[in-house]
Amino acid sequence: MTTETASGAMGPGRGGRMSRGRKRDAVLRLLRGEDLETVSRSLGVTAATLSGWRDAFLAAGEASLASRPAGGEALESERLKARLGEMLLERELLEAKISVLEDGHPLARRRRKP
Repeated sequence: MTTETASGAMGPGRGGRMSRGRKRDAVLRLLRGEDLETVSRSLGVTAATLSGWRDAFLAAGEASLASRPAGGEALESERLKARLGEMLLERELLEAKISVLEDGHPLARRRRKP
């Protein structure tokens, strides 16, 4: 299920999950040269999440080019490494936001609704 965000973009919806096809399409948009921030905003996901999808996509593609087929363990290891990288980026972003909040500064100005 997706929901329309305030900007009119379709977000991941309740639960924050997106289908494999939508993730693939998002990664392909990045690989075709679209801006990371633009794509992440249009989908309603963080840039770190989108970067993690791209890294996982590229790791799986690289594994498929090996002269010997990679075993299930190797593919799972690459997927987990990509996921770990994504989570570490998200953690760094959250720590930065917490630091700003603890200093008493708002993250962004609120916009008035018309």
